[in-house]
Amino acid sequence: MFARLRSYLPTAILATLIFYFGFQALTGPRGFLSVRQRSYILEQKTAELAKLHAVRQDLETRARLLRDQSLSADLLEERARSLLGLADPRDYVIRTKS
Repeated sequence: MFARLRSYLPTAILATLIFYFGFQALTGPRGFLSVRQRSYILEQKTAELAKLHAVRQDLETRARLLRDQSLSADLLEERARSLLGLADPRDYVIRTKS
């Protein structure tokens, strides 16, 4: 009996491998059925990247204005007031309870 089944063993192993890889091709993390999820994640990451580029551009502009070659008096005054906690006598200060 085992002698007759032994001739079908390579075919059974091959069929099992084909089924396994076919199933993974459909439902695996990179399979055909997860295309929508990957597209959604890609859109989210693209939007996040655009926001980070905008923040970086703003920081680069502010850093450029604080260099010795192109010092912006307004930005320097803003940063000094922010770091020292000072206000101009003409400014309105609204205190809130934390």
